[in-house]
Amino acid sequence: MRIALTGDVMLGRLVDRYAIRNASVSPETLWGDLLPLMLAADRRLINLECVISGDEREWHPDMKAFHFHAHPRAIEFLRAARIDCVALANNHVLDFGTEALLDCLRLLDQADIKRAGAGPNLTAALEPAFLDIPEGRLAVIALTDNEPDWEATAQKPGTHYVAYDHGGLKEPYRSRVRDVMKRARSQATVVIVSAHIGPNWGAPSRAMRALAHELVDLGADLYWGHSNHTPQGIELYNGRIILYSTGDFVDDYAVDEEERNDLSFLFVAEIEGSCLTRIRLFPVRIENFRVRLANDNEAAFLQKTMQTKCTAFGTRLEFKDRVGMIAVE
Repeated sequence: MRIALTGDVMLGRLVDRYAIRNASVSPETLWGDLLPLMLAADRRLINLECVISGDEREWHPDMKAFHFHAHPRAIEFLRAARIDCVALANNHVLDFGTEALLDCLRLLDQADIKRAGAGPNLTAALEPAFLDIPEGRLAVIALTDNEPDWEATAQKPGTHYVAYDHGGLKEPYRSRVRDVMKRARSQATVVIVSAHIGPNWGAPSRAMRALAHELVDLGADLYWGHSNHTPQGIELYNGRIILYSTGDFVDDYAVDEEERNDLSFLFVAEIEGSCLTRIRLFPVRIENFRVRLANDNEAAFLQKTMQTKCTAFGTRLEFKDRVGMIAVE
């Protein structure tokens, strides 16, 4: 079976103005020629880098530079790609306050789109999303190190926030995550951890690597990282896959001509039984507030840069017909 994963999907600002709110734009067009590949997967997961809500009052506009909000019609765009689950533990889900977050949760629930990483209280924010899959059951846990003030509590809506250093998770977060992982492992055959971790640019730090390793040791089959605007190297650790960053997938961001944050991949993890056996990388580009398959030159850039980044982890990334593949040995 195949699980498709993307980096950040930001449906606010210009994406919202020119696509989401434009009645003449079909929801399918947001995904371009990637749509058949996405629909061919058994399950599709994204990091939703915005809040979807009818509430458009910004949270502390003088204290936070960027606020990402999408009109409720954005749900139709997610359904067009049959998105099964969204990660909400990130630094934009509360851009428009707690009421907008609660509205977003309601809209996702009504559309039967699973969610993880944020909720009306801490218990809900910690709760894994469970999805039925042909090989059993998939659990998705979402967490972030962004916006500590947004951490959910017993009485306050918010995100599944964690703190860590070069030794891994700090307490009480280590105990908390261990309990969540234990519960997920007892109910699922495959566990994926969505991690909106680290800065916008650069290779993963020593602390980020320690965190990823600890999450695998606690039971994650796949570490699915994002927050960084570009895809970063992939590590094979104890027979598991660590995607340190899956980059950007849909947005309206300015493009750095050296980093090329408009280029990334659709990542497709393949599972046999309860084991992840390989991951395939389909090169993509963001263009005109939509995503499409990369052309030859763009794919060549991605191949060169990604192979270099993977080599730093001792990971062999092979490309054939522009598609990358890493086998888990």
